[in-house]
Amino acid sequence: MKLKFQFTLAFMLSVLCLICFSGVAILISGSKIVAFDHDVISFIQGFESPLLTTIMKFFTFIGSTPAVAVISLFSLFFLYKVLKHRTELILFIAIIIGSPILNGLLKLLFHRARPNFHRLIEINGYSFPSGHAMSAFAIYGILSFLLWRHIPTRWGRTLLILICSIMILAIGISRIYLGVHYPSDVIGGYFASGCWVAIAIWFYQRYQEKEFEQRRPNQSEE
Repeated sequence: MKLKFQFTLAFMLSVLCLICFSGVAILISGSKIVAFDHDVISFIQGFESPLLTTIMKFFTFIGSTPAVAVISLFSLFFLYKVLKHRTELILFIAIIIGSPILNGLLKLLFHRARPNFHRLIEINGYSFPSGHAMSAFAIYGILSFLLWRHIPTRWGRTLLILICSIMILAIGISRIYLGVHYPSDVIGGYFASGCWVAIAIWFYQRYQEKEFEQRRPNQSEE
């Protein structure tokens, strides 16, 4: 019953994220979110200081491809050696590899130029959706899902969600602060990655349900 609930929840979340992403994309295509983007950028960059710039560059680095690769390898080792996960490794790898592929395809589809005012770092490529936001949501989202069931205490689970949420938000905000993404790029990235993660979990839970159904007749015979 619990597995069926998770199965249904993952599907519903994937649909919800897809609808929200589509809404953001429509607003961007119709240039109806320009004022929102500019207001949020002005607000966040209003806190600019040398110390905060250093902190934001650190979080941007944490969300970069090399850092994500290192974190992913460490996570794979931990899941395999410490928690003895097996099938979960396939889910983890699929999500981490699929996220940048999906991001590249979406950027080619939308062709949105990056902000051209007050950049604190220089970077090329299209803007929507944010690759850093998608990678951050993918890796910390799936880690939350996989580690949740192995943490026995409520405060431990709360701490897990809190840390992962802070990392996701900090990486996204760093891209806005540094002037290389619009807020809608980051929000769209979260929804796109949320849809991808939820779909992947949906397929994983479906596989788990089939495995459970196949084992149940054998257990009844015994």
